[in-house]
Amino acid sequence: MPSVVGLLEQHELAARRRVDELREEADRIHAELAAAESEWQEWAIARRRVGTVLAPGGNTASTEISDDSRDADGQSQSAPGDAAKPNSQVPVWRRGLAWSVLSVDYQRILAAIADRGRLGQGPVTCQEMAAGFGMDVVPARVEALRSKAKRLVARGWLAEPAPGRFTLVPGVSVPGDGS
Repeated sequence: MPSVVGLLEQHELAARRRVDELREEADRIHAELAAAESEWQEWAIARRRVGTVLAPGGNTASTEISDDSRDADGQSQSAPGDAAKPNSQVPVWRRGLAWSVLSVDYQRILAAIADRGRLGQGPVTCQEMAAGFGMDVVPARVEALRSKAKRLVARGWLAEPAPGRFTLVPGVSVPGDGS
């Protein structure tokens, strides 16, 4: 008759194998998702560019400027160096730039941080965001959020007052606050 400890070890080993299999599957799916998102972004860029070229008075040398980046006279507020780099999903923040220029994932991060700020809870960590989003708080998820948050810091949307803790940059307006 096998010992209780031996039976527990067998069950633990089986559970660990299952976890490893699921992690491998999750990694594969994550890689497929990244490739699909990249392809989607490329098609969206192509559609916008074709729309710009085919628009009345379309000019292939011009860049698309959203209504949010124009001043009261309809003039562009951005300098050529402020434009997002090609293949970038996060444009450099400037006054008047709406959150709608960001993908849903980035908007979700900004909204979570803005909510914390409104509640007076201070900077947020990526682990806290993952938990707040209902994600499993595992290294892969947390690092994916950290990568996005760091990109938002690099583009001027977020500040990182302490390592791994993020807040909105003063002046980044929260959707619906009237500013």
